[in-house]
Amino acid sequence: MTDLIRLTIRQAHEGLKNGEFTSVDLTKAYLAEIKKQDKDINAFLLVDEKDAIKQAEDADKKIKAGEFSMLCGIPCAIKDAIMVEGKKCTAGSKILENYTAVYDATVAEKLKKAGAVILGKTNLDEFAMGGSGENSAFGATKNPHDKTRVAGGSSSGSAAAVAANMACFSLGSDTGGSVRLPASFCGVVGLKPTYGAISRYGLIAFASSLDQIGPMAKTAEDCKIVFDAICGKDKMDATSANYDFKDIEISLKGLKIGLPKEFFEKGLDSEVERVVKNAIEKLKNAGAQIKEISLPSLDYALACYYIIAPCEASSNLARYDGIRYGLSQKAENLLDVYLKTKGKGFGKEVKRRIMLGTYALSSGYYDAYYKKAQQVRELIKQEYRKSFEDVDLIMGPVSPITAFKIGEKINDPLSMYLVDIFTVSVNIAGLPALSMPAGKVGDLPVGLHIIANHFEESKIFSVALQLENMLQ
Repeated sequence: MTDLIRLTIRQAHEGLKNGEFTSVDLTKAYLAEIKKQDKDINAFLLVDEKDAIKQAEDADKKIKAGEFSMLCGIPCAIKDAIMVEGKKCTAGSKILENYTAVYDATVAEKLKKAGAVILGKTNLDEFAMGGSGENSAFGATKNPHDKTRVAGGSSSGSAAAVAANMACFSLGSDTGGSVRLPASFCGVVGLKPTYGAISRYGLIAFASSLDQIGPMAKTAEDCKIVFDAICGKDKMDATSANYDFKDIEISLKGLKIGLPKEFFEKGLDSEVERVVKNAIEKLKNAGAQIKEISLPSLDYALACYYIIAPCEASSNLARYDGIRYGLSQKAENLLDVYLKTKGKGFGKEVKRRIMLGTYALSSGYYDAYYKKAQQVRELIKQEYRKSFEDVDLIMGPVSPITAFKIGEKINDPLSMYLVDIFTVSVNIAGLPALSMPAGKVGDLPVGLHIIANHFEESKIFSVALQLENMLQ
């Protein structure tokens, strides 16, 4: 029998349709791979074998009856910041270590409706705060390409699970690069959709104006299949858009691609630059027009992001007070309950960001920091808007470097934050962007960043599919 765990969604779908194997066969193959590999990788925080096989049996019944979607019977993994009813949802934090989700996130509900098999929940930086996967209260996820290195963050487990063939696809969330960075480091495809394209209902909030759930998969086509299944308006999320995704083919002939000079300045590893430019060169040879552009406000994007995100985090994380759910510490009075619960429950990085955000929102500093950051945000949006009048897509590297060693940056928050330098502006502007494997430096994958205008995911997918074929 074919090596089941290496199949793409389309290949697995065809195999299931033609009766070459069942969803139970497929699910058992992935569960066996998790048993074999995950003790060394730490991609999963929860695997429910019994439930996964039950879901697979249900999917097989649907397949037999001839009513099934592209995702029916396909095993997947979900980041542990996204609710799946009846399963633990920790957000990678001690404060929610024993919290069980009481409802399904809209994306989980849609996957279940499509007949996908949820294998388990994946590891992440605590409350999705981090670019390496090392901030999880349950240990770092290791990169399947080199286990001494990080998998990227915050959706570290979701990327590693797909890269190590422990899930056919996965869901992550992206606040400043948390889908694209691990996708780049682990050599998988990851999409950060347009803000509002996918419902955030049931995603544990970090920074509400920046967070987006996104698919991670082995190929651009797989990513597109998952995106199509989970996008769209949701009455439970007022920020979700009435988006009807259309699969459109784009010709590379005459396609205008903008390369912001700010993406190729100091700090970019020369080998990473070579791999990225080589991929872009292939598009040029196929008829695309390459144009250097400038987005001067990108110089302020990181500073802007690291004010807005902590401010929103300090507001969102105020609910973890030891009263309604999650960890609770006994104390003499109410204030002590708060202090002890948060002191014990939150990790270093989460505390750092809560304090930064609370300070920036405090009286006398609000105008100097938060208000100013929102004004810069508007400038960044305007610059992108203007650029898309001249070009169809914007491209560059996802990260200035390849996956770094575990422990290398953990004690230097500023150098850790710099890893997000090319990704955060996309969240600030609410744009869609994809990371796809462009090649390798040694054994380590390098991601190409493809950015489009709002709700132009179809353009990204079409170009990524064509480039994938050229790079094979």
